This record gives sequence, C-alpha cells and structure tokens, in this order.
Amino acid sequence: MTGNLFRRWTCLILGGALLMPYMMAGVLVAGLVSREPGNLLLPAQIGVFAAMLPVVAVTGLFLPVRGLEVSAAQGLLGARVRTPPRQTGRTWQERRRTAAWFTLHLGVGGVLSGCTLAILPFTAFTLVVLFTGPPPDLGGMEITPGWNAVLWALGGVALLVVLIALVAGAGALLARLAPVLLGPTPAERLAAAEEHARALAERNRLARELHDSVGHALSVVTLQAAAAGRVLDRDSDDARATARNALAAIEQSARAALDDLDHVLGLLRDGDDATRDAAAAGRDADGAEHRIAPQATLADLGELIATSGASVQRQVGDLSEVPAVVSREAYRIVQEALTNAIKHGHGPVRLTAAVHGDDLHLEVVNAQRAGGDWSGGGWSGGRGLAGMRERVRLLRGELEAGPAAGGWRVTARLPLRSGS
Repeated sequence: MTGNLFRRWTCLILGGALLMPYMMAGVLVAGLVSREPGNLLLPAQIGVFAAMLPVVAVTGLFLPVRGLEVSAAQGLLGARVRTPPRQTGRTWQERRRTAAWFTLHLGVGGVLSGCTLAILPFTAFTLVVLFTGPPPDLGGMEITPGWNAVLWALGGVALLVVLIALVAGAGALLARLAPVLLGPTPAERLAAAEEHARALAERNRLARELHDSVGHALSVVTLQAAAAGRVLDRDSDDARATARNALAAIEQSARAALDDLDHVLGLLRDGDDATRDAAAAGRDADGAEHRIAPQATLADLGELIATSGASVQRQVGDLSEVPAVVSREAYRIVQEALTNAIKHGHGPVRLTAAVHGDDLHLEVVNAQRAGGDWSGGGWSGGRGLAGMRERVRLLRGELEAGPAAGGWRVTARLPLRSGS
C-alpha cells in the first residue's frame, strides 16, 4: 500500500517536472507582454498555468509521448494498460486520447507537485520549531513557544495528511483513466483482432498442410513397408528390386515429410519479432541463411503419385493456367484423397484433373477394401474430409465425397477466379 502510494506520488511529480518547461516559457511570455520581468522562481501562477494547459494538449497531439506515458502508467501508477499494437501512422482518435491524458497528467501533477514543494518543507519546519524554538526572523510568521508552536505543528501535519489524501485520490483516478486513454483505441482493437484472425487462419492452414503431408507420408511408408516385408522372403532378382523400390519410396516419403514438418514447425515456433522476421527472410535465428522449400502445386502431382506406391490411373489435362493459390490447395486435396485411398481402399486409383471453362475439376475414385469403415460421411477417425471441405469452402468451390459403386469417390470443383 505504502509502496504503491509513493510510486504514484513519483508519477505525479514526474508530471509536474514535465510541466515546468511550459510554465517557465509561459512566465517569460507573460513578462514580455506585460513589460514586467518574469519571476522564474515562482512560476506557479494561476493565469499562466491555465494558459499553458492548451499548449500541453497541442503537444500531446503531435509529439510521440504515448510510449513514455504508457511506461509511466504501468510502472508507477500500477495501471493495467494493454500495449497498443504497432501501426504505421497515428490516427486522430489516438492523438486526441493521448493529448487528453498528457494534459491531465501534467495538470494534476503540476498542482500536486507544487503542493508537495510547499507543504513538505512547511510541515518539517513546524515540527522542528516545536523542539528548537522559532528563529529570530520568520518572515512575518508569529510562532511563540508553547501551545502556539504546537498548533503550528498540528497544522503542518494536517496539511501533510490532506496532501497524502489528495495524492492517493489523484493516483487512483489516473490509474483508472490510464487504460481508457492510453490503451488501444477501437480502431486499434479492430486491427489487432483482424491481425489475430489472420494469424489463426494461417496457423490453421499450416496445420492442414502438416496433417496432409505427414499423413500421406506415413500412409506411403506403411504400405511400402508391408510390400517390402512380403517380398523379402523371395530369393529372386525381381523380389529384391521390388524391395529396393519400396525402401526407396519409404526414404523419399519420410524425407519429404520431415522437410514439411521442419518448415511448418519453424513457422509456428513462438519467438520474438526478430526471429519471425528472420524466418520470413529465409534466415535462421542466428542469422545463417536456409532454404525454405516452396509449397507443392499441381505441377508436383507426378512426384506425389510416384512416391505413393499406389497404382494410379491418371488423366491430367493442361493445368498450367491454374492460379497458384488454387493449384496449392488442389494439390493438398488430391494428396489427402490419395492418402485415404491407400489406407482404406485396394486396387488401382483413378485420378482425373482438368480445367473446364473457369473451373478446375478433380476426381479421385478407388475401390473399398473389405472391412473398411467409411461411415459417417467420411473416413472413420480422421480429419481428412473435414480438411478438404474447409479448403474447398475457402476457395468458394464444391466438394462431394461418398460411396460410389462399391468404392469411394471424391469430386471437387474449384473456381479459377474469385468471382466465379
């Protein structure tokens, strides 16, 4: 309690110190206008004080004092002021709030600083006189030994108590107003909320990327490992070649999954702004450059099919005109559909990808494995179908997934233009 009072008192004195240059300038200007010498030793004149407050407000409008005042409010007043988000320019709403706080801080601080400079020495003097007796010349004050000196001492103590009460009340008032005037404006809160929403959307996108990439790699590894295990017992050149191909596919899929995992976790890593900026610029936290792999697109379908280990009958048209964002999402949709076809289906998978008019059409069809569970409108126990629906919804397309002739079919229509 006492420590909090003294910190708030310090904040008020800081306001008075910041007001002093304005008061001295006001005294000089008043002296020039009235053709009388200004008294710099006694600048606390009511008229000058009132005239300087608008100047303080104008200063708060244009000078970058918000950061200083936020630090003072948090460290000295104990106010819980949310740090305003970074902005390229100052808005007039923020300027007005800062100016109001700056004027209030300096105005109240100036008054209570003047009272502190007057009352503390006066109280100390009356208490000392009570025991030592008055000096010969008190400048018009009449203090005599006895009850008169006691009354003067009691008056000094009473003034000190009033000053402490005023400081406590003013500090509490400023602490209450600081979050309102120095905290984020409605426009800043809206901008921060939008930035937070964008960050969450980006994190969700990266989570989908990680799910699709690693899920596909694990499915391929499982399938190829099982195939390699079945042929290892055969002592023939064809068996050894098949095993080598399966192990090569496992290595390539695992390496790709690890690269994607490292990339996504690097982007999701919590750190300071310098670390995030370095990652965005292609550098590690220690400044060393590293290569950020580009996101896969439909141009990488051949590699995806080759490393999957599945028998894929593909009919792929000219996809060179597909926009990059559509191509990336379409690749992930095909990857997820192929992953689940490998996990839950059997036999060859039929893949069709072609542009018709202003839309990209995708289709993945495969037969269902005996005992496979695709109940509930999607693959049981997974989030693949939900992830595909979210991708298609973001692109304002259409997705259909369901049983088809004893198997499973996924079809997607993705507009090539946002207005389609």
